Amino acid sequence: MIAREVLAVKAQLRLDHLDLTCLPADFHYTPDRIPAAMDKAIVEAKAEGYEHILAGYADCGTGGMLDRVLEKHGVERVAGPHCFAFYQGMAAFEAIGDDDMTTFYMTDFLCRQFDAFFMKPLGLDRHPELAKDYFGHYEKLVYLAQTDDPALEQVAEKAAKMLGLAYEKRRTGYGDLAPALARAVAAT
Repeated sequence: MIAREVLAVKAQLRLDHLDLTCLPADFHYTPDRIPAAMDKAIVEAKAEGYEHILAGYADCGTGGMLDRVLEKHGVERVAGPHCFAFYQGMAAFEAIGDDDMTTFYMTDFLCRQFDAFFMKPLGLDRHPELAKDYFGHYEKLVYLAQTDDPALEQVAEKAAKMLGLAYEKRRTGYGDLAPALARAVAAT
């Protein structure tokens, strides 16, 4: 879910020697699959000769299971419970945490993949009336914008309207992702 953003930070910081391996984004539907897949990816990367690895995941709903796998391999990850936190920056996320308790977050990725990640899997393309069942406890949609792309903002605004939620845009850029990559590279 953050591959494009990692590549953008890689280019921005001129980290030409950084390689990226991705796990399927849809693992976020079943986060219990992330730790085993990460374990396998780390084992394969080490077998290929990679010594320094940073997991481009926050906890992402694994309930600490991912951290146990990473600890076993001596691998660090991006800090935070999820990308919504590290995009905003952990300090900012913690400061507004209670105020955002009923917030549905979207990122550039989720705007690009709104149909594939929400509309079709949840059946909202066929049964829009289900939106209240899925999103009825949310009060607002916050678009955490990594880039300034009017087309993505339009998707977020349209999603908020369709879901009956108030809309807010926060220009976050890459938040804590850029410093996490820079620290990981500096440690090598």
